[in-house]
Amino acid sequence: MANMKTVALAALLVLAVALAAAPLPAHAVCDMSNDDFMLCQPAAAATTGPMPDPSAECCATLGKADLKCLCGYKNSPWLNLYNIDPKRAMELPGKCGLTTPPDC
Repeated sequence: MANMKTVALAALLVLAVALAAAPLPAHAVCDMSNDDFMLCQPAAAATTGPMPDPSAECCATLGKADLKCLCGYKNSPWLNLYNIDPKRAMELPGKCGLTTPPDC
């Protein structure tokens, strides 16, 4: 009986080590990773200069993102972390040929 407990404990330890060593998925917000946000940041940057068009990569990312979810962040101070101007960010879907969700 003690031998079975030792085997079970060893199996649990191996599983715990395997889980600890596994890479964690990148944190995503509204189906966009940090890298995805950075693709769109130049086109939505809070600067006084003219707004550049979004890149093809940015538009592809926005096409996969949950735009309705992103609308919930349009007045969030969280945007400051990425130096994003909410007004410019709200223009990106239209510039990418995407439809902005109603009530956004």
